[in-house]
Amino acid sequence: MDDVSPTTPLISVVIPLYNEGSHLRELLADLKTALQETGCRFEVVLVDDGSTDNTWAAIEDEARMWPDLRAIRLSRNFGKELALCAGLERARGNAVIVMDGDGQHPPSLLPLLIETWRTSGADIVEAVKRRRGRESLASKFGALTFYVILNKLSGFELKGASDFKLIDRRVLVTWLAMRERNVFFRGMTAWMGFRTIQIPFEVAPRRGGKSGWSYLRRTKLALIGITTFSSFPLRLVTFAGMIFFLFAVGLGVQTLYLKLAGRAFTGFATVILLELIIGSLLMISLGIIGEYLARIYEEVKGRPRYIVTESIDLADEKARLLALGNRGARPANHD
Repeated sequence: MDDVSPTTPLISVVIPLYNEGSHLRELLADLKTALQETGCRFEVVLVDDGSTDNTWAAIEDEARMWPDLRAIRLSRNFGKELALCAGLERARGNAVIVMDGDGQHPPSLLPLLIETWRTSGADIVEAVKRRRGRESLASKFGALTFYVILNKLSGFELKGASDFKLIDRRVLVTWLAMRERNVFFRGMTAWMGFRTIQIPFEVAPRRGGKSGWSYLRRTKLALIGITTFSSFPLRLVTFAGMIFFLFAVGLGVQTLYLKLAGRAFTGFATVILLELIIGSLLMISLGIIGEYLARIYEEVKGRPRYIVTESIDLADEKARLLALGNRGARPANHD
């Protein structure tokens, strides 16, 4: 980067990693090639989200050869969204690109993202999936269901959206001001309402390993996305309660009429059926309320989003050593 003018914009690339050590070197090599094509200054911020393989060792090896690489290691697996927070809080660029470390977000698209940002004046340049790539039918159906529900409840169109995007510095500053602990990155960037340009891309196959997104984790993220962007499920509980109240009033009037007319009859099956319906409704309602209470509980505890155990920042380390050297230097003796 020595031949790059200091007046050119600085691009930060933030990549959360979880067990990506087997292909990290190839990913970073492709990333560096793509970034050098842009003519911009750049830095790469890697976040090791509690990996159990050799990811951190691979990062340390790459950092010795790449002074523009910065990295932090979290004490455990906090999840992709919070790992992303850790990286974004350390990004120093005029624009920040967020991408996955599994290779499904192609580095070759970076020059187009940066050029679109520089020429269009857009605040966000978002890469949108043409297709979801190789996934099981259950995963595709689950994703479709989630986005249909979230789009209807939140009013934002997120179908095909991904975390692969470029955001301007002022978008990042606004995003960092939202200190909530239940983070849904793509929903939060859509909620802010900045000018966005979408660029379609093909999802590439994973470079190695297997996805850490289990059905349980995807369900948890879906619940966070829905409960943090819409209170409609709570209103649905009230609406269902009103419907059943009107039904109960009508049933009560009918029962009283039959009693007074002397035509009352035993309705054991009806009673059992009603109890099952009402009991199920109550349990579902309590579950919905519990999800919102859980979000509130996690927020009011005030715990940190993540914990950092190690970090790599060669530029800051050189500056610190230089400052210490200057502070400890003695003036020359001219006597």
